[in-house]
Amino acid sequence: MKSLAITRANAWSKSQTYLFGVVLALALLLVQTVTVSARGAGDSFADLAESLSPAVVNITTTQTIAQPNRPALPQIPKGSPFEDFFKDFLDQGPNGQNQKQRRATALGSGFIVSADGYIVTNNHVIDKADEIVIELFSGMELDAKLIGRDTKTDIALLKVEADEPLPFVAFGDSDISRVGDWVLAIGNPLGQGFSVSAGIISANNRSLRSGPYDDFIQTDAAINRGNSGGPLFNMDGDVIGVNTAIISPTGGSIGLGFAMASNVVSGVVGQLKEFGETRRGWLGVSIQDLDMEMAEALGLEKAAGALVSDVPEGPAKEAGILAGDVILNFDGKEVDDTRGLIKQVGNSEVGKSVRVVVQRDGKTQTIKVVLSRREDAEKSLVVPAVSKPESAKEEETLGMKLTSLTDEVRKQLRLPKDAKGVAVVTVDEDSDAFEKGLRTGDLIAEVGQMPVEKPTDVSKAVQAAKDAGRKSVLFLVRRDGNPRFVALSLDS
Repeated sequence: MKSLAITRANAWSKSQTYLFGVVLALALLLVQTVTVSARGAGDSFADLAESLSPAVVNITTTQTIAQPNRPALPQIPKGSPFEDFFKDFLDQGPNGQNQKQRRATALGSGFIVSADGYIVTNNHVIDKADEIVIELFSGMELDAKLIGRDTKTDIALLKVEADEPLPFVAFGDSDISRVGDWVLAIGNPLGQGFSVSAGIISANNRSLRSGPYDDFIQTDAAINRGNSGGPLFNMDGDVIGVNTAIISPTGGSIGLGFAMASNVVSGVVGQLKEFGETRRGWLGVSIQDLDMEMAEALGLEKAAGALVSDVPEGPAKEAGILAGDVILNFDGKEVDDTRGLIKQVGNSEVGKSVRVVVQRDGKTQTIKVVLSRREDAEKSLVVPAVSKPESAKEEETLGMKLTSLTDEVRKQLRLPKDAKGVAVVTVDEDSDAFEKGLRTGDLIAEVGQMPVEKPTDVSKAVQAAKDAGRKSVLFLVRRDGNPRFVALSLDS
């Protein structure tokens, strides 16, 4: 029995050892699987880089730059030992000025998006270039012509002619890219040519305040000068961004690179290819973001949407949209803020009839608007003229001294002759109005979404808001012709 007990004990020991080994092996396999899954690229990016590099190009541009003219020098006596020296050194022309020009070159990157030779890059890479030369991965060089450019997104479309179909890459969906995803940047950093760097997406939907359509992917993949215009790939080999900018105190990569999102770029490229220019929808409103104080003053539950601060001549005015309306939904999509609305409108087709849901006077209503073209509107947009106000009267409210407008007041405050509203004469530096940025010379056009022409109109509107139990009241203020809404606390 004793022997049997020992045998059974030894048997259990071997079984436990075997099971432990199996569990350990499975655990190691699981760890490896999780690691590979988290990386999303196995042990190497080599296969992906090898397959994508032939569609990436180096770009060299050449530009003629005139040397700055120097003032004419005093006449140098003939035969002077300094005559040849000064002539050679300054290369003077007949009028004594430097006449030389020099050729400047610049380097950048791009990528081929069709077999027939369309190439995407940054506009700043080819801006003002006299000649554009494309170097393929094979080493072949081809002259390129500019098809179109878009300064608002810094995108340009080029075209080369080749004897055979070229390798190309496709745009992916940048909206489904997630923070932490692996990405590859391929380009021509510092003129080194066809360099690959890897990193992750650090953030999405970044704005660099470079234009109204900013939608940058931030990455820590190394991006340097010369990478501009090159592609940012996901692990499926799709282009999800165009490498455009870096933030760096040194001029070199510190892990803060930015690529314009492909869902912005692809639409621009499509229009440049079809029309040679962009054709964006235009609603015809000036808008601003809401904060919680503004939302409360307007009776909104949350600070979402876009507040209309001005409606010049255009589609929105024709359709009946008013200053003070809050745009909540555009063409079936919720509006989160002004950036979102600008993108939605810009991506819409010119001439399209869209439904715009606004909140006005505490109620929502749907307005049908036929969009115009933004590019045309920007060329012709003017501020409408307004009528002259009555004689000057003064009043104080919420820490501000106000006056109605006369020619003399306009002159003293340097206001335009067609200014309409109530002028701010002084602002108490301890007031909420001063803290919110109101200053002498500002024009108050509306209070509580009602037009004002006399200081007493302002006081009455403020009192009405207090009587209604509001904590703040909304002012429409104009400065240098530009409108904005400001919510002022009624405790001032």
